[in-house]
Amino acid sequence: MTATVPERRVAPAASPAVPVRGAKPGLILTALVLAMLAFTVVQTSVVPILPTLASAYHLTTATVAWVMTANLLAAAVLTPLLGRMGDLYGRKWVLVLSVGGLVLGSALAFSVHSWTVLLIARVLQGLGGGILPLAIAVIRDELPREKVTGAVSLVSASLGVGSGLAMVATGWLMQHWTYQTVFLMGLILGVVALVAVLAAIKHDPVEDRDGGMDPLGTTLLGVWLSALLLALSEGETWGWGSAAVIALFTGAVLGLLLWVFVELRTKHPLVDVRVLAKPAVAVPNISGFCVGFVMYASFTMLADFTQTPSLVGYGFGATILHSGILLLPSAIGSFLGAPIGARMIRTTGPKLPMALGGLLAGAALLFLGFQHGSQGDVYAASGVMGLGIGLAYAAMPAYINGAVPPEQAGIANSVNAVLRTVGGAVGTAVAGVILSSKTISAALLAHTPLAGMSLPTAGAYQTAFIVCGVLGLGAAVVPFLLRAKRNA
Repeated sequence: MTATVPERRVAPAASPAVPVRGAKPGLILTALVLAMLAFTVVQTSVVPILPTLASAYHLTTATVAWVMTANLLAAAVLTPLLGRMGDLYGRKWVLVLSVGGLVLGSALAFSVHSWTVLLIARVLQGLGGGILPLAIAVIRDELPREKVTGAVSLVSASLGVGSGLAMVATGWLMQHWTYQTVFLMGLILGVVALVAVLAAIKHDPVEDRDGGMDPLGTTLLGVWLSALLLALSEGETWGWGSAAVIALFTGAVLGLLLWVFVELRTKHPLVDVRVLAKPAVAVPNISGFCVGFVMYASFTMLADFTQTPSLVGYGFGATILHSGILLLPSAIGSFLGAPIGARMIRTTGPKLPMALGGLLAGAALLFLGFQHGSQGDVYAASGVMGLGIGLAYAAMPAYINGAVPPEQAGIANSVNAVLRTVGGAVGTAVAGVILSSKTISAALLAHTPLAGMSLPTAGAYQTAFIVCGVLGLGAAVVPFLLRAKRNA
């Protein structure tokens, strides 16, 4: 699909009104980055401890995965809702609600040893999904025009930075204490972010005084996303051809169609699907899905891959801490991707950094598909992948903000954040299916310390890495489906 839009040589993210008198851009940006880091650390820090949680609560691998799925689902549903509430009631206090939910969820997870309570806590932590679109809106409202592009890039790229740091921090905590300290880490980070937001953000504009909420649209969004994620997460256990899984996929498709029908006929829709149909908006959304797929799937796979004992023919027998250190270059790469992406956006526009980001992430995963025999391979691929993720995530908000009017930028960025999350959920599920489809024979492990374990073959990991690589390359190609033309 191609379309013609005006070429933008300057980052279009910078279109807000004059910044508020007395606002301190450095303090505001610090608070927003802290909030984004707190959410991403909380979201991904459970990945390395899933086996520990399964043992502690006596759960199967498929069941314990709901610690991640519940959070992803909650974030996917709540993100557009919170973005809409920010437009209606003011960004500051909805941002406080988002960070406050993260704090409350972390406190519950840390203090109560119950599987049911832990799932409730992870849902509450999903309120943090609203931080990204709300933070972008605050930046557009309060920061000087010349600082908007770099600030939006930094906050958006913090998703990759926080995910990489979470792996290292979790490994260090698990080496010295119990898994509950991982939730304590999230609680501390959340409290710091909450205090920073309250102290830094003074102005609280209401952009849409005549709008309204969309309870039916919100409910339908939650229903079809729940059906989709439940089918993806349980398909391996229930059987992909089972009646339950087929019914869930069918329900997800029908729910999606009904949701679109309702949103098109609602006076104040949660999501203006007409805006999403614009090719210039579809491009960053498709890229966001692909990059989210790559990031979440690769982190999950590499955590397991590096911790597998080398006696099976791959892996390094790494501890959780060592595994996190192997992924630390991804955090560094994402951090570097923000300023590099911001500079590229100012000089060439957002298309090039978004495409380059997908290319680097895809190339890194393809490299791992064929070369993963040493720790150096993982270090190198992790760094390149992180740089790609940082570039792509930095460019997406600028691309979106240049394609929609200012009053629609909030919900458009919310939907992009949702698609990153859904991409991550789908990527994690697809990687799990691939890895479980080819496992090492139980007979080969019978007389080893790994007896009784179900481990993927080296070929299964190779296939999974290649699939992620292809999705990354897909994210690189998508921006060029939009043919740009200079203004006359």
